[in-house]
Amino acid sequence: MVWFLGLGISGLVLLVLSLVFDGVWEGVLDGFGGGLDGFLSLPVIAGFVSALGFTGALVMGTTGTGAGVATGAGVVAGGVVGWVTWRFSRVLMRDGAASAPRGEDLTGTSGAVVTAIPAGGYGEVLLRLAGQPVKYAAKADAPVARGTEVWVESVLSPTSVTVRPVER
Repeated sequence: MVWFLGLGISGLVLLVLSLVFDGVWEGVLDGFGGGLDGFLSLPVIAGFVSALGFTGALVMGTTGTGAGVATGAGVVAGGVVGWVTWRFSRVLMRDGAASAPRGEDLTGTSGAVVTAIPAGGYGEVLLRLAGQPVKYAAKADAPVARGTEVWVESVLSPTSVTVRPVER
């Protein structure tokens, strides 16, 4: 039973180390079909070894059967845990992130003038890009006072926009 508990604890230690070192050891298993989404990734192996050890110890301690039956039950439980871990990691890796916000996404959004915009010159507006406040240089057809709410008509460059006051 001590061997089974040792396997279970070793699997947990391996899991913690794979999380702490985040992929440093994954390269060792790449030649065997490993990698972050491979069936031989460290989290999958750690889950298998832990389930094998703890299930084997549980079966051996509660039923009084021999090491062979405990090992068989542990291998089955380890296979199930390893497969579930592999499927779960594939689902997480397949979940693509949203595309990065672009300047063109600003067209049609509203903001506020933080530095007055003179006729024929540039001022500054505070806009929200992907939920984050961002300050842009702004140009308008007519002078716009500080604090005025504006709409973005077009994007001139990555750091400047054309705006017009909001009419209510």
